[in-house]
Amino acid sequence: MTAKPLSGLRVLDLTLARAGPVAVRLLADWGADVIRVEPPATAASQDVTGQRTGSDAQNLHRNKRSVSLNLKSKAGYELFLKLLATADILVENFRAAVKYRLKIDYETLGLIHPSLIYASISGFGQDGPYYSRPGVDQIVQGTSGLMSLTGQADGPPTRVGIAISDTSAGMFLGQGILLALIERSKTGAGQWVHTSLLEAMLSKLDFQAARYTMSGETPGRAGNDHPTFSPMGVFEAADGFVNIAASTTKMFRAFCEALSQPQWAQDPRFETGSGRVTHRQVLNAAINECTRVLTMQQLVALLNPVGCPCGPIYSVAEAFEDPQVQHLGMVANARHDVLGDIGLVRSPINLSNHERVTEFERAAPSLGAHNPEIYTELGLSDQEIQALKDQEAI
Repeated sequence: MTAKPLSGLRVLDLTLARAGPVAVRLLADWGADVIRVEPPATAASQDVTGQRTGSDAQNLHRNKRSVSLNLKSKAGYELFLKLLATADILVENFRAAVKYRLKIDYETLGLIHPSLIYASISGFGQDGPYYSRPGVDQIVQGTSGLMSLTGQADGPPTRVGIAISDTSAGMFLGQGILLALIERSKTGAGQWVHTSLLEAMLSKLDFQAARYTMSGETPGRAGNDHPTFSPMGVFEAADGFVNIAASTTKMFRAFCEALSQPQWAQDPRFETGSGRVTHRQVLNAAINECTRVLTMQQLVALLNPVGCPCGPIYSVAEAFEDPQVQHLGMVANARHDVLGDIGLVRSPINLSNHERVTEFERAAPSLGAHNPEIYTELGLSDQEIQALKDQEAI
């Protein structure tokens, strides 16, 4: 079997909240030896997901090993430094005051380990007027402007149905770590990589943000309609709803022909893209009159062949049962000591030199599950490990 791209790299995972584990999961899935470092149970270890055997924790922490380690104790900190000496990457999401108090900040650890890639994630950034604020996904969805764009035009701001700022920040931090690894391969030097939920979401606003940064235009909510193209949005079907994108003039003409409504393409109000946006409500109403007598699959079968994108709006269950999703094999199994075989969502990245993952190396570990294994690797004897346990250092 071909070694995975990140095989041979060791990562210390000190993260708790969701964004950090998302970044680390990228590294773990692609072969890095990830060691999750958590306070021992006596130090009130807490998982952000609430339960270690739940689907959330299992999906976030698969492919990791776990040690318990009390950074607040002298013996625990000394053991941490031994572990640090073996690591290539450290990922953390502590508040600034906490990491400086624990002496695990970049300034301290970078001097000890100059080739270390130290990766941080926060709510609002590592400095600035909001750096000390607690930042969770929904707060940043609001602060970034995302919620002002989400929901019906005449309704209240609405949160996105997933932890979009957490997962986006985690993805960007993972990319930053990979960039730092590439640079380290040239220079031998480590560096501090960091991002925040706020920076990630402002970036993810993309063309909506550019409307403001270039022209001062403040976009608003458009519900399920595309803010700048029409017809493009959600339409009724006999058995549910579909998304239709007939946004260009070429697509719109093909759309009209496929639905046997050539008069729409000949209507002066709908001849241009700007006209279709201006008269969106009239056009959408006419389309719904036509589409609501056809099933989702009938509309999909009619429109896609003529180059007009159309797709059903599924529940999560329906999405995973769809034949294309089944073909892509997005669910891989992990073997858990208590839960048995569990299905988790695999990495969406496909590399031609590597087979698609159908089984994870390991399920998410219990707290300190690999203490004997990893601390023995560091050269500690059984007696020394027991003594650290007696001191509540591990």
